[in-house]
Amino acid sequence: MNWQGTTVGYALTGSHCTLAEVMPQIKRFVDAGANVVPIVSQTIMTTDTRFGTSEHWQEQLRELTGNELISTIPEAEPLGPSKKLDVLAISPCTGNTTSRLANAITDSPVLMAAKAQMRNGRPIVLAISTNDGLGLNAANIAKLLVAKNIYFVPFGQDNPEAKPNSLVARMDLVMETCEAALQGKQLQPMLIERFLYA
Repeated sequence: MNWQGTTVGYALTGSHCTLAEVMPQIKRFVDAGANVVPIVSQTIMTTDTRFGTSEHWQEQLRELTGNELISTIPEAEPLGPSKKLDVLAISPCTGNTTSRLANAITDSPVLMAAKAQMRNGRPIVLAISTNDGLGLNAANIAKLLVAKNIYFVPFGQDNPEAKPNSLVARMDLVMETCEAALQGKQLQPMLIERFLYA
């Protein structure tokens, strides 16, 4: 696919352990010619973890995309009327964000961006990363699986022995899933076996 002239919203939520996997995927879009608009949750803006400081991730996003971060609901709201985004990837998409999206709660810039995409009938791609995907959040994932214009990056259990409810997407398939979503298709297979940790 030719990504020149395409605007990709790339939204990140607080699955800090997967952020290092996500940054190369953003670079793939940029290298392919897409304009990448970074959208971040409050957790990304405020939380330092053993995986990196908030400032580190913010700086990396600015450097990779050449764009300022959308980090508040008022900054994300114009994405609806402007119809700016051709596709929105929420990657990583936490269980918290998954549950709120499935239940029409709009209380973060990432969810406001998703609401804008739904308003405009444009695709949303979810790369889930949740310890509760096969627990209580399974019901929310099921609701989104049948929702119009929502697509999933292929996902599977990342550690079935130690964390049997945990599901994580193949972050390296975000671009391929977005390409399929722009054609109105779900990338297959959607349910995959991930690398199993010892």
